[in-house]
Amino acid sequence: MNTLAHATGMPGRPFEAPVLLKEGTRLLEPDVYRALIRGQLAVIKDYSRYRRTPLAPLARLLVRREARALGRLRGWAHAPMLLGIVGGLSLAMEFVPGEPLGAQRRPSEETFRQLRGAVAHLHANGITHNDLHPANVMVNGDRVVLLDFASALRVPRWMRHAPVLRELRRSDLANAIKIERRLTGRTPGQFVSQVLADPRWVTAVRDGWKRFYRGFKATFGH
Repeated sequence: MNTLAHATGMPGRPFEAPVLLKEGTRLLEPDVYRALIRGQLAVIKDYSRYRRTPLAPLARLLVRREARALGRLRGWAHAPMLLGIVGGLSLAMEFVPGEPLGAQRRPSEETFRQLRGAVAHLHANGITHNDLHPANVMVNGDRVVLLDFASALRVPRWMRHAPVLRELRRSDLANAIKIERRLTGRTPGQFVSQVLADPRWVTAVRDGWKRFYRGFKATFGH
């Protein structure tokens, strides 16, 4: 349902001229709009279709988690600026023009350098992104911006050497390297290949999560 378009012009709603960029089709995947908020071009991640459903608390949690992550990164060039939460189920953020990294024909070495540096900056501040892929990396001229922090995790300093957290950092780095390998065709060296390889326990946990998600979706996805 085009919830923002239906809300256009209603008192108390700040959205103007919404344009659907992506329709959420998977479980707990938001509709994504480009819209004007008080004259400023913005992106809206809208979970409103879950209002008055059993999944509404989870949708609200996703909105709040991403808002907190963007709030901590306010002023950082490699994340969109947070504009706010609307109605509990919609997240508004800066619209970043450009194109996804995966759509670029010949990404520059500077683009990959910024991507690696952005991942290193997150990790140095105790944050893991946990969903790096080409569609979540926007290139705007010489600016690289990471998108979709709904899965991001920040932990206190005393927890940062826990095995699970080390694995999340390794996974972020591995995903950044995989993106570069996919778009350039370069074969990684032996050390990088070791970084890319998943430990057995990670494979087991991932397979268990996939089974859980399939069961969850079968129960609540309709």
